[in-house]
Amino acid sequence: MKTFALIGAAGYIAPRHMKAMKAVGGDLRVAFDPNDSVGVIDSHFPDAHFFTEFERFDRHVDKLRRKGDRIDYVSICSPNYLHDAHIRFGLRAGSDVICEKPLVLNPWNLDGLAEIERETGKRVNTILQLRLHPAIIALRDRVAKSNARHAVDLTYITSRGRWYHASWKGVDAKSGGVATNIGVHFFDMLAFVFGPLRSQQAHLRDGARAGGFLEYEKADVRWFLSVDRQDLPAAVRDKKTTYRSITMDGEEIEFSDGFTDLHTRSYEEILAGKGYGLDDVRFSIEVVSAFRGLPIVADGERHAFVAARAAA
Repeated sequence: MKTFALIGAAGYIAPRHMKAMKAVGGDLRVAFDPNDSVGVIDSHFPDAHFFTEFERFDRHVDKLRRKGDRIDYVSICSPNYLHDAHIRFGLRAGSDVICEKPLVLNPWNLDGLAEIERETGKRVNTILQLRLHPAIIALRDRVAKSNARHAVDLTYITSRGRWYHASWKGVDAKSGGVATNIGVHFFDMLAFVFGPLRSQQAHLRDGARAGGFLEYEKADVRWFLSVDRQDLPAAVRDKKTTYRSITMDGEEIEFSDGFTDLHTRSYEEILAGKGYGLDDVRFSIEVVSAFRGLPIVADGERHAFVAARAAA
């Protein structure tokens, strides 16, 4: 049985990790979060030790290591800007690491983590769940069989309330901004399907939205991301809080379903030695890091594009 420690037990994504640990036959031995609203642990691992102070959590993990009962995996669901430090902790504790997206905020952080991997002999794994989605795999296979270039539109709107902007997620230095926080796995998916990136432009970047243009080896992609409910298409605004759409050459690629168990699939792949590591994630981190520094380029179609979605 593989043993786990969890950093960030009170967050939105942590229950998916607990479910995945349970599904692969693992045991969550200890968890940490500065917030104590973690009753969800009872549904999965009620015997897990829990700490609200990192120092006590660190001491407990180290005590287990010194007793010869080292934690196999440290799973990280903490705020984005803390991932780098928490990954370092996990590696130096003698554990492999599983970290939520975005793995880090900037590509140079990956170089430091690679050094610690070499020093410790342990491995960093990240969650790139869209690479495991059946519809995305089918799309990649379809694109691979064609020499054509494709025109792609990607839209992802996941409405968030006022709390979002008051939390760390609303602070660019901590979350990386909208493109990083909610979009990084889409950029990984686009490269997974359409090949290496050639160039990118930024068309829109504010506290609630981001948009731009990406030129890949096999596709030109216009993308739009938002956490503002008003950007939801009018037809679904009163029924759904999230809207996902990918069109290729005008054809809708259906991938609304199939997300529920992708974390479990990710854990299964990691435990089988087939997880995605630092090299796999580098491209998407480079894209979002570069996007934050790009000048905004006027896009004659962009305003109409956003307005049309809100009115549709």
